[in-house]
Formats: sequence, C-alpha cells, structure tokens
Amino acid sequence: MRVLGIEGTAWAASAACYDTATDEVSIETDAYLPESGGIHPREAAEHMREAIPDVVETALDEQGKPIDAVAFSRGPGLGPCLRIAGTAARALAGSLDVPLVGVNHMLAHAEIGRHRSGFDSPVCLNASGANAHVLGYTNGRYRILGETTDTGVGNALDKFTRHVGWSHPGGPKIERAAAEGEYVDLPYVVTGMDFSFSGIMSAAKAAVDEGTPVEDVCFSLQETVFGMLTEVAERALSLTRSSELVLGGGVGQNARLREMLTAMCEARGAEFFAPEARFLQDNAGMIAVLGAKMAAAGDTIAIADSRVDSGFRPDEVPVTWREDRGGRGAIEERRNDAAREIGSADAYQGAEATVEIAGDRVVKRRHPKAYRHPELDERLRRDRIVQEARLTSAARREGVPTPVVHDVDTHEAALTLEHVGECDLREIVEASEDDSDATAATAATARGERAVRTVADHLATLHAAGFVHGDPTTRNVRVSDPLASGDGDEGDRNTDEGLTYLIDFGLGYHTDSVEDYAMDCHVFERSLDGTAAAPDPLRAAFEEGYGEVGSPDVLDRLREIEGRGRYQ
Repeated sequence: MRVLGIEGTAWAASAACYDTATDEVSIETDAYLPESGGIHPREAAEHMREAIPDVVETALDEQGKPIDAVAFSRGPGLGPCLRIAGTAARALAGSLDVPLVGVNHMLAHAEIGRHRSGFDSPVCLNASGANAHVLGYTNGRYRILGETTDTGVGNALDKFTRHVGWSHPGGPKIERAAAEGEYVDLPYVVTGMDFSFSGIMSAAKAAVDEGTPVEDVCFSLQETVFGMLTEVAERALSLTRSSELVLGGGVGQNARLREMLTAMCEARGAEFFAPEARFLQDNAGMIAVLGAKMAAAGDTIAIADSRVDSGFRPDEVPVTWREDRGGRGAIEERRNDAAREIGSADAYQGAEATVEIAGDRVVKRRHPKAYRHPELDERLRRDRIVQEARLTSAARREGVPTPVVHDVDTHEAALTLEHVGECDLREIVEASEDDSDATAATAATARGERAVRTVADHLATLHAAGFVHGDPTTRNVRVSDPLASGDGDEGDRNTDEGLTYLIDFGLGYHTDSVEDYAMDCHVFERSLDGTAAAPDPLRAAFEEGYGEVGSPDVLDRLREIEGRGRYQ
C-alpha cells in the first residue's frame, strides 16, 4: 500500500508518501515562520493555502507511483489551517478514487514513535507547541493519563522568549542560552499526573525583569519544565506497568529533555525511544504512516463525513489498527506481573521511591533522581517526605485508614510505615467485565465499585478537613481482603475485614480551595481511565459516592476542570 499524507494543523504545510512494502517515508515540508511574535492563524492559513499544492505535487512526483489512500490531519489544530489541508485531501481522494483517512494529529505523534521503535505498547509523552500530555493504551483506546492544565509546553516557552524579545520559535534559543546558565529556583507544579506552566513562565519573566541573567533563567526553565515532564512520564510508566516510553512533538527535539528521559528510563529498567527530528516536528510522514495502518484496518471516512475537528482529542478515537486491543489477555498479563511484584517480592520500585517490605513494616526511600538538577531534586525529596509523613498522620486522625508512620528520616528521604492492604486498587479495577467466568466478573465489578465509593468517602473527608491527597491514583490506594466477594451494604465498605487505605501523600497540601478538591477527584478519575477494564461505571460510582458525603460544589468544579482539557 502507498499512502499520501497531508499535514496542516498549524505552521507546517507538509505532504508525505509512505510505502508499506519498503517502510520508506518521503516528506516535503514548507514551514510558516512569523517575522515576529507567535503563530498568527490568518497568516498561517494564507501560508497553508499557498504551500499545500506545492508540497503535495513534489511528494507525488518523488514517489512516482500510484496512491492507494489519502490521509490527512483531521485535528486538533487551527481551524483555518485544518480546513485548507482537509479540502486538499478530499479533492485528491475524490480525483484518484481512493479511500480517505482522517488522522488524529496527536495520535500520529504517538504511533510514529511506536512504529519506528518496534515497541509493543509504550507510554507516549507528547511535548509539542500547543500541547503536553502523557498517553497510555488500554482496552482499544489511548487514554490521557496526564496533561497540561493551561498551555502547551512549546507555547509556554515561546511566551517567555517573546517577553525577552527573541523571535519564534523560542525553544531552540532557550536551549542555546541554557548552555551558559546556572540554576535558580522556579515553581515546580505537578498535580498527580497533570502539570501547569503558567506560574513558571510568570516567575521566569519576573526573574529576568528583576535582573537575573537570562542564561540562568533559561537553564532553570529547562531543568524545571522538563523535570516535570519526566516525572509525569515516570508516574505513567509506574501506573500502567509499561517498560517502554516514546517521545513525540517538536519540543522533543531538545537534547536536555531527551537526556532526562533517557536517564529516567535507564534507572527504572525501561526502554526509551525518540524518533528522528523529521518525525518529532509536525510532519506529514506520521500522518501517512498512521493513515496506512488505519486504511488497512478499513478505518476510512466518507468525504461527506470528513469535516475537520479543531478540538479532536486523542482519547476520542477508537483504535482499530492494533492487533493487541488491550483485552483480557493483556490485563491478565499485567495482573500476573503485579502478583509477582507485590505478592512475592521483598522490594519493588514505584514512580518516586523504592519500597522494601519487611514483615508488617515498609521502608520507603526517595532516592536521588539522576535526571533532575541536584538542588531541585534535594528540595523535592525533602519536602515530599516531610509532607507525606504529616498528611498521612493527619488523614488518620480524621478517620481515613492510612499506614501508621513509624519513623521519618529527612536526611535519607526515607519513611518507615505500617504495611497495609493486600493489593493495590489497580489490581481490582483491572478485572475485566468480559471475563469468561461471569460470576467472577460480577464479583470483581462489585468489589471495584465498593472500593471506589470508599475512596470517594475518604477524599471527601480529607477535603472537609482542609487538605488534599494530591496523587490519589489506583496505585496509591491499598485494599485488604481483595478476594472476599462481600455482600455488604454502603455501611460495610470499610469494615475491618475489608479496609481501603490511602497511601503516598507526598504531593498533598493544606488548602480551602474547591478547585484543589476537584483536582484531587480529577486525578483519581484519570487513573481509573488509565487502569480500569471498564472505567465508566467506576467513575459513576465514585461521583455518586462523593456526592453523598462531599460538597456538590466540588463535583460542579470537576465538570469545569474536565472542560478545560486541551482542545475541549
């Protein structure tokens, strides 16, 4: 199969031909570069209108062979640019009488990394101009495990460089200036597996205005922003148990970001892959490659139904083109891995720490992260170990089951805690509804719903007491007696025979903000999406449980937070 791909989401007018027989990709790109400031949608559309015919003609001439399908970037992106690229793709598909394929641009970033690396089911960190998110694959769909809560990482960096008078694009200029800089403190904002860049950029601008050398600020921007991205990628690897990470997006061309991700993966025994630069920046090659996979699976679109979607989120796309659809076999394999990891091992590695189990006690050590700047790393490890000890005990005083804190060693960033629970909540919610044993499936579903309702109770209790957990994922909930079927009513959800514990309060903090409480709930629901075999009924059970005991304002704000997701 030979597929023509057309990319036109923002600045890159690009066309590519992909031959599945040889796995060769030829890419032609004419980039729009504004004379000043950032991307101007009208100017970008004018450039797209002029450049698309030329890059398509060049790509077709170079291939010199018949085309079997036309793929185009259907979204997300700038509406005027998308419409021009979409019109060209429709015209070509119609004139050539070949199928048309509408490709999600962000999934193309993920899939080109998987394709070029040969990985099976990697986590993908997308770091582009307009976005920053972490994707994991389960149950036939990519799930957004974490994302920016405000602006894309590339756009954030561009805002800083515009402030200091540098031209677009800003990322390469920051990278060059950082080579001469030294570290200064900037805000580090990670909430569960989401991150925010607006406060960092405001602090960076203020630092320059107050006389801090711009080279130092650039150095610290890279250390802080890329440290956040790397930490969230590691959290995603831990949550999903994946041992593979791929990088996507134009910011992925930054050498320091790739260095951090490489160091992180080496430390945890994972594999890391970054495609060559031509596949990291916006390009039609990745559109053509994913388009070919979709076309082979029969996932094409009628011209009449091919309207572009500037808000096309990657988690909206049913994945039709992968042999492994994330079904029962994949879930069983992960559960067996977990049994070996937790049930028989004396130690295992989480996202932030190693955990050693000795009888009824657990020693948790936050070891230095080689990828982080030493000053930043020391501050985070110290602050988080202290906060974890304090809030673990505070939650326990409020009646929420947590481990007893036996010892705190701030020098070594280590905690000695009571060993609680039989398994992570993750093990329970991974049970599949389509289990061949219907009775077992029903029991697993009931256990999962009871457990998430209990988590809702616990979080509402914390919020009423004026603090948040900060990272309430299915990995940070421990459940005892997981095999008991239990027919108890609502009042039996937290009996001595089946306690549900919250652990790992290292990202928690005191607050009276409804926004923060809602974000706590958002983090938990995001983790259900990334780990549960059937997340929808579990999310419904969680929100119903929270609504019974928590403030309705929190659930209202939760809806608002979900609506702020990129391209919503």
